[in-house]
Parts: sequence; structure tokens; C-alpha cells
Amino acid sequence: MKRFFAQCYIWILLIVLYAPIVFIAVFSFTESKVLGNWTGFSTKLYSNLFTGNMQGTGSLMHAIENTVIIALIAATVSTILGTIAAIGIHNMRGRAKQAIAFMNNIPMLNPDIITGVSLFLLFVFLHISQGYVTVVLAHITFCTPYVVLSVLPKLTQMNPNIYEAALDLGATPFQALKKVLIPMLKPGMISGFILAFTMSLDDFAVTFFTRGTIGLDTLSTYIYTDARKGGLTPELRPMITIMFLGILLLLIVINMRKIRNTNNAVK
Repeated sequence: MKRFFAQCYIWILLIVLYAPIVFIAVFSFTESKVLGNWTGFSTKLYSNLFTGNMQGTGSLMHAIENTVIIALIAATVSTILGTIAAIGIHNMRGRAKQAIAFMNNIPMLNPDIITGVSLFLLFVFLHISQGYVTVVLAHITFCTPYVVLSVLPKLTQMNPNIYEAALDLGATPFQALKKVLIPMLKPGMISGFILAFTMSLDDFAVTFFTRGTIGLDTLSTYIYTDARKGGLTPELRPMITIMFLGILLLLIVINMRKIRNTNNAVK
């Protein structure tokens, strides 16, 4: 009975999580402007999305462009900073290491709205004009702890004598970092990059409070503004479906590579 109820709980949870996405995907194949009103199978919304034949095309495409560029910059910088921070934390000892690790976890547990308001007040206090730069800095700030969390386990699993052996054999610290540490940390860095990229794409609260009043829009703020006008643009349905399938495909490829690497290691 315990196993039965556990399986029921898992299936109910999966249905609650994924039913809305399936609902959106199904109604992305109809021309109806009202979600839930099926008017026949059609791929016109996909055609409008890719050809730009829709109302507000320019602003939507600009929002998508901003979202991708900000996410790429934030994920790249966060991966570099997070990897360096993880190496530093790993080499610390005692209470200092515990304190820094605890402080690294706070931004991840902190509600997004508190992070957004805090960064907004910080930029105002420093008299920094809000816009593209402040949004990028804010995204780097809340993405970096996730990279640290992804890289630290790889450092724990690594043999600490390998780095020291490279130094003993004549490598400089930078050469040892480049040719020994980074290749061994690469899986954690890739996972951290993907996680930071996804978190940046998904963010709304931090972006909303740090974008200022210059009209900068990311996809999340665009959808919020569009919803406040009385309804969502129908072409957002195929776009959301494509994004979900893209992320799903990426996760499948990553997990298949992980399983293959594990099997090869066992052999």
C-alpha cells in the first residue's frame, strides 16, 4: 500500500506539473486567440512566429534577443566566477569554509523578489543608471552560487594529489589549472553553465526590479506586460512549446551522455 500511494503521489505531482505545458502545446496547433477554444488543427501560429506575421513582432523578437544575450553573458561570466570561487572554497579549511559555503547558499534560498528589491536599492544607492548593464550584473549575481554548487562536488571527488603532482613536475599554477583542474571540472562547469543559463531565462522578479524605465524587455517581462493588456499573444503558445521541447531534448542528451560515461567507467 505504501508503494501504491507513493506511486500515485508521484503521478499526481507529474500531472500537476506537466499538464499545463501539454495543454499549451496542444492549443498551439489551433488558430484560436483564446486559450482553450479549439477551432481546428492548424500550424498558422508557428508560421506567424517564424515569419514575423503577427502583431507586436518587433517587440517580441527584441525581447527574445535580449533574453538570450543576457542569459549567455550571465551564464558565461557566472561559470568563470563560480568555478574560481568553488576552487577557493574547496581549498579553505575549518569554520571559514563552512561560513563561506553557508553564505553561498543564501542567494539560492532567498526569494527572488527580495533579491530583486535589494539589488534595485543597491543600484539606486550607488547612482547606477538602470538598464542593460544592471540586469546583466543582477543575473550574474544570482546565477554564480548555482555554478559554485555544481562545481564543488567535482572538486570533492577529485584526487587532490594530481594538482600537486603537476606543480612538482614543473607546471606553473596557471598551467596546472588549465591542463589539470579545468578538464576534470568540465562536467560540473557545463552543468553549472546550463543551470545558470536556464535560471537567467526563467527570471522575472530580479529583471523587473533592475531593468529601469528605458523599455528594456526580456521574455518574462514581455509576457507579464502582454498579460496585463487583457490576454496573451497567441504566438506565445508555439514559442513556449518550442522552448520546452528544446530544454527537454538538451536534458535527454546530457543524461544519455552521463549514463554512457558511467557505463564506460564501470567497464
